[in-house]
Amino acid sequence: MTDVLRRGRASLAFSFFAQGATFALLVTRIPAIQDRYGVSDALLPVFLAAVPILAGVGSVTTEQLVKRIRPSRLLRWSQPVVLLALLGAGAGGHIAELAVALGAFGLAVGALDASMNMLGVSLQRTYGRSIMLSFHAAYSLGGILGASLAWVGAHWHLALWVSYLPVVAVLVPAALVGSRWYVDGAPAPLAEGEGQGGGGVVFKLLLPLCLVMTFAYIGDSTVSNWSAKYLKDVLGSSEQLATVPYNVYMVTTLVGRAIGDFGVRRFGAVAVVRLGALVAAGGFAVVASAPGAWVGMLGFTLLGLGLCVLVPQTFAAAGRLFPGASDAAVARLNIFNYVGFLVGSPLVGALGDAWSYRGAMLVPMVLVLVTSVYARSFAAQPDRYRGGHERPRTADVGRGSNGL
Repeated sequence: MTDVLRRGRASLAFSFFAQGATFALLVTRIPAIQDRYGVSDALLPVFLAAVPILAGVGSVTTEQLVKRIRPSRLLRWSQPVVLLALLGAGAGGHIAELAVALGAFGLAVGALDASMNMLGVSLQRTYGRSIMLSFHAAYSLGGILGASLAWVGAHWHLALWVSYLPVVAVLVPAALVGSRWYVDGAPAPLAEGEGQGGGGVVFKLLLPLCLVMTFAYIGDSTVSNWSAKYLKDVLGSSEQLATVPYNVYMVTTLVGRAIGDFGVRRFGAVAVVRLGALVAAGGFAVVASAPGAWVGMLGFTLLGLGLCVLVPQTFAAAGRLFPGASDAAVARLNIFNYVGFLVGSPLVGALGDAWSYRGAMLVPMVLVLVTSVYARSFAAQPDRYRGGHERPRTADVGRGSNGL
């Protein structure tokens, strides 16, 4: 059983890694995609908004599909679709082809994100200790690699399909092979009369976590979309230096997630989430008040260390809150990932134009601080089984996803 769990954990971590690389290769080459297809500045936001909207549809659909199909199967087949859609976005020649590729990418990535986190939550419960942050650390590592490969492609003026093809050619078969060792869990059988999470997801109980997820992604999208412009236009840095904050943010996100599970095991999820929210809010405060570029860089560094723990712990908390319906809770919560992504960048941009970009940075600061108000929602809630005993869920852990 130990070998089964270790293989399941490693294969799922690779899936997170592959998705991090894939997403980074798409978002960091958006200007090149725009140039390739001749997408106007007015039309580009429509394409960019369509992806998270369709991803939300994919996540909602996944909630229904997992009632009949194991999450591992959905993950096994959605990941190759995402990768092939990435290649399609780089290889097409007409705007209609781009629309189809991005549409497929959005729908598949919603299923992929939801099913990955479903498996992560169930595997963490089987382990009986915090491992969720390690999966998201693998995602961050993949994002760093993907962004680096995108830089190489841009530096050498490679065609998009030339940049994407080797990555897709390696990751598709690797992901399919790795999917043989995914480990599915089973919902915890709760005692009769157990109200919380026993018969389904009560949205009123899930709402605090939905807000935390939204606020976390508003903060994340603020960094990814505005850090370079802020450093250059507001803090007066060079164009070259303006590219550094996002890379620093990604590295500190990786570091924070790599050690975050140890913090959760030692101090508990509530303390880690509160500390993360305070550090992230402090980062936004430093960015908003920075007298120069290097102090601003310090602020973005703090943001990576603070924000990195919020999303993984929110998924984990949903699994604890609804142990009998964790897959549905994760799928529903995952929608607010895309809500935050959709809201964050336009919100900061509108406030920056109407007010000031320094002032705009205070809005995500306040939203992240609100996260600490909901920290109690992250408290450990042991699964209670028939007979009143507490134990980790072990159903189905002796079987991988293949052959199910």
